[in-house]
Amino acid sequence: MGSRQVSTTDLAGLLGPDALGRFGLPGRITVAGLGISGISAARALAGLGATVTVVDNGDGDAHRAKAAELAELGIEVRLGHLPDGARAGEALPEGTELVVTSPGWQPESPLFRAAAEAGVDVVGDVEIAWRLRGAGVELRAARRAAAADAGEDAEAERAPAGPAEWLAITGTNGKTTTTQMLASILKAAGLKTAAVGNIGTPIIDVVLGEEEYDVLAVELSSYQLHWAPSLRAHSAAVLNLAPDHLDWHGTMEAYAADKGRIYEGNTVACVYNVADPATEKLVENADVEEGCRAIGFTLGAPGPSMLGVVDGILVDRAFVENRQKNAQELAEVEDVNPPAPHNIANALAAAALARAFGVAPRAVRDGLRDFRPDAHRVAYVDEVAGVTYIDDSKATNTHAAEASLAAFEPVVWIAGGLAKGATFEELVRNSRKQLRAVVLIGADRALIAEALARHAPEVPVVDLDRTDTGAMLAAVREAARLAEPGDTVLLAPACASMDMFANYNKRGDAFADAVRELAAEAA
Repeated sequence: MGSRQVSTTDLAGLLGPDALGRFGLPGRITVAGLGISGISAARALAGLGATVTVVDNGDGDAHRAKAAELAELGIEVRLGHLPDGARAGEALPEGTELVVTSPGWQPESPLFRAAAEAGVDVVGDVEIAWRLRGAGVELRAARRAAAADAGEDAEAERAPAGPAEWLAITGTNGKTTTTQMLASILKAAGLKTAAVGNIGTPIIDVVLGEEEYDVLAVELSSYQLHWAPSLRAHSAAVLNLAPDHLDWHGTMEAYAADKGRIYEGNTVACVYNVADPATEKLVENADVEEGCRAIGFTLGAPGPSMLGVVDGILVDRAFVENRQKNAQELAEVEDVNPPAPHNIANALAAAALARAFGVAPRAVRDGLRDFRPDAHRVAYVDEVAGVTYIDDSKATNTHAAEASLAAFEPVVWIAGGLAKGATFEELVRNSRKQLRAVVLIGADRALIAEALARHAPEVPVVDLDRTDTGAMLAAVREAARLAEPGDTVLLAPACASMDMFANYNKRGDAFADAVRELAAEAA
């Protein structure tokens, strides 16, 4: 029946009046944010019997509609400005014993400062989901018992399954793809699983939903990890580390520390990227359960306790007998879609987590073959006049753009947008050999232009000073003019999209539409 949205009746009627205390939760809880995760948390906590207040600085029609739905469940929602002039999202409601925040709210928010002064903890929805894993087991058992009483469930007498294990993934880039690859591998192994966390169904709804899972593939952002102090995964991976979201974390050190929280308390494996020593350092600094192993992945030949690549074959030297001498073939590079270097690294990380959970080699191969990447992630769009057009609009930072550029040569690169405090020196320095030409768009394109002038002065650059709806078509036309047969025109912006588009999906759609228009003209 799936992990449908949790209803108040489900929880209050099945778990009893002492549910909050049994799962480490107080009676008066404030939820910060009226987004998807905030609404999920508010509904679940109210269903457990908590007095819930939701606060949000927004006050538009969409906010009011959501508030009206929650009010029907007895949940108070405070929007916009309060009668005393304070903003709703900055004032701590009286009597609050716990604040549950949506991931994007910054740690220095006035609401959280007020909570700290009052001695009130702040956690996120992932932390709540982790604490409520046992509640989910009890709910499913109670539902089966109720169904048996009604003569509706032939399996009602079977013993309830325990909480699903979590295989957790973070990193600056590749999180979603790797999490979905992992879920595909787990499904190929015959396991009940779902890709959750920073993607898909809200994780609280999954934990409390009707579906019983064997294991969850959990994508976690640095924001979510910051607010999840008690999370203890079966195994976890940090794919890579590069400067990102420094406006939120303040420093690279703080950002890395939050990423490293994913390893705390791991029981079986901490998976790190051999090519990124900072990820291995996080493993070394983690406090894990006795017997938990450090497992590396590499695009080269693997050493013991690593997964890697030998003669086009993905191999495992970690989860095999006599790993000093033996290796297990898992899949071919061509089983990875697409087989670009950064995506092969994603596949190795997913395979390492699956193998840590006991998945057989054949399932790794089958799961990778079955996997199809989401749109806007190194996605082929079309070939026009011998030039290939690739949409990697999801490359919203320099690290992702560099990985994308490394997969193609020569490239006409379409880049630019909101830099979010990033610099482009290293990206241009490392990628100059791939570049046929560059077309720049967006608010912070001058920063990329300056880096190109310093480190790749020989590369032709077109600077498009426009942000109207036709800007992407103009960029694609300029790229087509500069490209030669055999080249790749690559949208890998290295920047966020919000200066010109609602999100990276819309930016990628605009690119694909422009390519299709170009193809129609060439036909």
